[in-house]
Amino acid sequence: MVAVRRWLDRMPETWVPPAAADLTSSYRFLFWLTRSQSRRVAVGAALGTCWTVGLAVPPWVLSRAVDEGLVARDTSALIAWALVLLLVGVLNALLGISRHRTMTKIRMDASFRTVRATVWHTSRLGASLARRVSAGEVVTVGIADAQTVAQALTVTGPGVGAVIAYAVVAVVLFTISPLLAAVVLAGVPLLAVAVGPFLRRIQHTGTEYRFQQGRLTTRLVDVLAGLRVLNGLGGKTFVAERYERQSQGLVGRGYRVAGPSSWVGALSTGLPALFLAAVVWLSARMAAAGDITIGDLVAVYGYVAVLAVPVAFFIEGSGDIARARVAGQRIIDLLNLPVPRRHDHSAVAIPPGCGPLADPASGVVIRPGSFTALVAARPAEAVTVIERLGHLTIDPQAGAQAGAQAGAQAGVTWAGVPVADVADEEFRQRLVVADNHAEVFAGTAREIVAGRLDADDDRIRTALYTAVAEDVVEALAGGLDGVIAAGASDLSGGQRQRLQLARAVYAAPDVLLAIDPTSAVDATTEAAMIDRLQEARRGRTTVITTASPLVLDRADEVILLVDGHAASVGTHADLLRNDSCYRELVSRTQNDGEQVADE
Repeated sequence: MVAVRRWLDRMPETWVPPAAADLTSSYRFLFWLTRSQSRRVAVGAALGTCWTVGLAVPPWVLSRAVDEGLVARDTSALIAWALVLLLVGVLNALLGISRHRTMTKIRMDASFRTVRATVWHTSRLGASLARRVSAGEVVTVGIADAQTVAQALTVTGPGVGAVIAYAVVAVVLFTISPLLAAVVLAGVPLLAVAVGPFLRRIQHTGTEYRFQQGRLTTRLVDVLAGLRVLNGLGGKTFVAERYERQSQGLVGRGYRVAGPSSWVGALSTGLPALFLAAVVWLSARMAAAGDITIGDLVAVYGYVAVLAVPVAFFIEGSGDIARARVAGQRIIDLLNLPVPRRHDHSAVAIPPGCGPLADPASGVVIRPGSFTALVAARPAEAVTVIERLGHLTIDPQAGAQAGAQAGAQAGVTWAGVPVADVADEEFRQRLVVADNHAEVFAGTAREIVAGRLDADDDRIRTALYTAVAEDVVEALAGGLDGVIAAGASDLSGGQRQRLQLARAVYAAPDVLLAIDPTSAVDATTEAAMIDRLQEARRGRTTVITTASPLVLDRADEVILLVDGHAASVGTHADLLRNDSCYRELVSRTQNDGEQVADE
């Protein structure tokens, strides 16, 4: 047993994404999870079979002890069979420990493999994920559904063992009495008939419950994300009451799912007991009539008592599979969301340098090495241009509108090369989109600024200086080793914004596209941020969406967007002098800023 355990511990952990054929049904997905750890599953099935069949050995040993020891009054035979019984008990205990350990690893592997597949696919979906599936659905898939599917893999161990043990016990009983064997063989189909309606009910009610659970989790995620705003508006109580009503509705649906589930649990205990009573009653009558010996009666009781274990596994495993079908369908629905195709197999390389970067849909052309500002009366128009330039807007399932978007996206070029033909990895290394809504994961300041790159303290401090974020880190206990909460919830809006800009600067991309990176800071800090950013990125392309006159005045070039298209291009001073639309926009923005300052 120790050798088997060590062999299992040394098994290499490999992970390969599921193929399209593995996502055609819940059963195919379960088979992929099984096939992915086939050696461990095979060992689990062998251990489960040995353990379950081993449970049938003690009744046979006990029957020999009764007939050859007690009935025959042979003390030596009785002691010998008692020692054999002890040895079998110890061996079964070791088998049971190894089986349980192996099945735990199988369930954990399946759970982690499902979560990894989910994370892998959602990362491939990129920015389109938020428009195609809710955050609550992703959370529910990664937690509840992954565990439910993993639990179903229990049938690969004790489930297989239960089938074999059932057949072994039936054969042994046939040697004692064909009538008893016939009763045992007929018993399980009758149990399946009794449990079947409840399993179908679980699948039907579970689907609706799972859908509502995902919606409620989405609402909870949204509430937590906007808790500060709700507090400021005084709407926290209203939202809490609404969430409570919806939660109670979900509880009612949960009861409808729990009803048939509880029946399955009760039947998995009660039906085997009734089955045991019926067989024991029949064997007792046969013993009284002299058709079988007293030892055979003891053995039959033991065999049928042992059968209660595989029968319970049959029922529980069927319930697990019914629930896994519901959870598995939600998982494969997520994993089947199409990914924007980048044709990496025929990808072309981006020429050296920083552009120019051109967006034919808007007429925007970003000169290489320039510090460019995009300004629009409706800020969303500038953000849309940034998303197209940064290759964030493809959504192949959004119908005709998505097709038009994809066509426009294909027109975006970098030094004449369509960005749609560039491999993702190279594109993301050389171009970074800095968005204020980008997630900040919990970790040290060093980890957050370095991101996916190796941490270099000197470079990190330089990036923090560029973003005027040195004070953010200095205020942390431990400096760069100081821990920041998930979402930077322990920082102010301006501190979080500067930390995010430092992360983008640290990546040192050829092209940096920043969406209003100074909106949450005061004028003094804003001026320092822009001056330092220009100096740090001299010779590299930087594009900022903004309406701040201070930032516009420092830009090498300003592009005015009207109805999503480039209307005017020039310096801040030139546009103020020659473009009335630009002059009105900047004046309105400046007046709004002064009113806020006065207040």
